[in-house]
Amino acid sequence: FGSLFYLVAVTDSGLGYGIERIVGGICFSLGLILVVVAGAELFTGNNLIVIAWADRKFTSLQLLRNWGLVFVANFVGAAATAVIVDLSGIMGSHDGALGETAVRVAAAKTALPFGAAFLRGLLCNALVCLAVWLAMAAHSVSGKILAIIFPIAAFVAIGLEHSVANMFLIPLGLLVAPDAGVAGLPDPTVGREVAAGTLAAVPISGDGAADLVRPLGIIHARGKPMPATVKLFVEMLHGHSDEQEFVTQQAADERQPQQPLALTKVTQ
Repeated sequence: FGSLFYLVAVTDSGLGYGIERIVGGICFSLGLILVVVAGAELFTGNNLIVIAWADRKFTSLQLLRNWGLVFVANFVGAAATAVIVDLSGIMGSHDGALGETAVRVAAAKTALPFGAAFLRGLLCNALVCLAVWLAMAAHSVSGKILAIIFPIAAFVAIGLEHSVANMFLIPLGLLVAPDAGVAGLPDPTVGREVAAGTLAAVPISGDGAADLVRPLGIIHARGKPMPATVKLFVEMLHGHSDEQEFVTQQAADERQPQQPLALTKVTQ
């Protein structure tokens, strides 16, 4: 529904490039608002589950199972919705202008080279994951809506690629005008979405994420310099940037034995 709302908003708007895309992005954010508030499952947002995986809350198999089921369910639902919208005759609105917009959007998406589509998808899902993260921090429905609108409107206005939205927009373009040059899905979406979810999730996943960069200390201990970007990442996760301190602290943590929990009797 967010994608359909977007198509209506940008059809013959006459607002100019920037304003039209911002208005379309605000309308498009309806999709994630419905998902978050209603408690539905969205593949792009579910990439944030990598936080719990990094903290060893569940196994890699469980992670892949969730992503696989949600991805397939999203694709089936989006494609089925495209069929229903086409059969409803909505695309003939405004003397067929709405259908023309749908075909133009789908054709532009499928014309993207693989590399460009991959990178746009990665950047897009970083914003989607951050929108979900911000919404989780809100304690009211209005707060969740406000937290979602700006990141989602931003990725639409910038021109990034959202895989689940493409599952609706591209089949819809194919249905409206099968001979209009819409070639189909431009590239596999799973890799770029998972990579973007990791990009957004690792910096905010705490101690579990720190374990993902534990080999960096080993690399430095073998006499190899720590790259500047890696050094910055370590500083963000550990609260300091001194390389030798990081290696020393890491070695001390690994040598320190586990202490039994102390039981304390509490008296009133």
